Parts: sequence; structure tokens; C-alpha cells
Amino acid sequence: MGAPSKWQGLPTEAINPATLGIDKLSPADIVESMLNEDRKMLAAVHREKERIAVSVDIITQGLRRGGRIVFVGAGTSGRLGILESAEMPPTFGTSPDLVHAIMAGGKGAMLRPREGVEDNYEEGARAITRLKPSKKDVVIGVSASGMTQFVRGALTRARRAGSKIIFVTCDPRTELQTFVDVTIAPAVGPEVIAGSTRLKAGTATKIVLNMLTTAAMVRIGKTYGNLMVDVQTGSEMRRDRARRIIAIVTGLEYEAADKLLRRAQWNVKAAIVMQKSGLNYAQSAARLRGAHDCVRDAIGEDAEARLKELVQVD
Repeated sequence: MGAPSKWQGLPTEAINPATLGIDKLSPADIVESMLNEDRKMLAAVHREKERIAVSVDIITQGLRRGGRIVFVGAGTSGRLGILESAEMPPTFGTSPDLVHAIMAGGKGAMLRPREGVEDNYEEGARAITRLKPSKKDVVIGVSASGMTQFVRGALTRARRAGSKIIFVTCDPRTELQTFVDVTIAPAVGPEVIAGSTRLKAGTATKIVLNMLTTAAMVRIGKTYGNLMVDVQTGSEMRRDRARRIIAIVTGLEYEAADKLLRRAQWNVKAAIVMQKSGLNYAQSAARLRGAHDCVRDAIGEDAEARLKELVQVD
């Protein structure tokens, strides 16, 4: 008989005693079982909050130094990294070069899975080498099992280049902790369907990645209060959001907000500074640069009081 399975002992491969008879349950009971397991998943993420906060600081420092965020993963983990990368420009107005995602099998594997590519350590190293990682960059490896060779290859190469390394996994026992800066490891336990890491592990990972990117973007001034002031305005829905943000912050009527935005070249931050300071567009843009792109610092005014009035919060 051959050697025992190296995956057999993984938490994500274990059989869940709470769902042994799931194939006999009604739809309502299946849903209830999954909700019960997701409650455990949220508790597991909560236990990692300090490591998540430390990671946010690492990412923020890297971005302020001119570095990039690079996600690396395979399968579900790789898709979640691509999703984070794709959503940063429209949400926070980032350059496409600021947040990258590398997935085993290439981005085509986002829609058409390629079996076996996650086992290629050397290809992981080659894939990240093509991005020329540096000491300014933060590389976030994502592997529910903690064993994905593609991810390990990429992280090893990035570490050699001096990049900061954050590792997101659902196996707290992973030995990768020995060469990464921070390990975030929500212990979500066995999946509803044994081994299906698109479930609790995938949801926990998505929550963690949302926290890492959102908190870091807030810290570098991509919001004013909780308003999306660096929103891109390439669609009518986003242009409408930009007008409403201007109306909220400045008190202008909707049509006046539209005119101001056009004068500000649809730059929401510049429009706010223009209205609050009386400066023209070029002067407002310069003031923002001097305030490290932070609206609050550029106008010397906090958004919270105004927002509290609107939502009637004490």
C-alpha cells in the first residue's frame, strides 16, 4: 500500500459531523445547515482580527512607499484574488498597475478550471517573477489548504525579492508561517460538503480580502467619511453616485453638483475642494496632492458631522 494521503489531515478535507445526512434533507433544512456552519465561519474570522489589522498596516505602508498589492492563488482562492484586483479601480479609482492578481493556469482559469496547475511550484515562481516584485510590494498568498505549490513557489520568489508576505489560509497549522510576515488563518473547520473549499473557506477568505483591501484604501485617503470619493465615473450609475456624493458633502442641488463635477473633470475629490475652498480645478488638485490625496486634510473639515445629520444618528 502506498504512502498515506498528505491531504487527509487537512481541516478542509475533514468530514463534517453536522451534515452527515445532508442528502436526505429538505431544501429548507439544507439552507439552515449551511447558515449554521457560516455562523461558525464568522466566529473564526473574528478570532483573526488582530492579524488582519496588522496586515492592513503592512499593506498601507507598502502603498505609501509606492508599492503594489499582488494576490496569488489557485482555484477558488485565485478567483477571489482576481475579484479583489478587478474591483479596486472602479471602487477606489486606483491605477490598474496598483493591484495585481496571479492565478494558477492564468486568468483564463477564472472561468474554465485547469486541473493540476496548482501543483506547479516552478510556474508560481515564474509567474510572479514576470511582475518584478520589489521591497515596496506586498504579496498576499491565498491557499485554503496552505499546501498549494503554485502559491508556495510565488511566495518564495517574492520573499527573495524582499517583498512583504501575507498568507491567508484556513489551516492554522501551516508551516509557511516560518517565512511570511503575517499568517491569517481562520479555522473554519470541516466544510458542509467535505473538501469543497468554495464554501466556508471561500467565504471566510473573501471576507478577509475585503477587509485587507478596503481598510488599506481607507487609510490612504480613498474615502471621505464612508463616501466613495475616488469612484470612477465611466458609467451613468457611477456618475449619478458622484453627483449624489457632491450634493451630500457640499449641500448643492443635484444639477449644480453635475455642473461642478464637469468643471472638475469628473474628479469628485477636486470638486469637493473647489466648492469648499473657492479654488479652481488646478489649484484644488495641487492642494489635494499636498494633502496626500486626503479630502479631509485638504479642506480641514470632517465628513462625519454632515453625514450624521443626513442619517439622523446621535
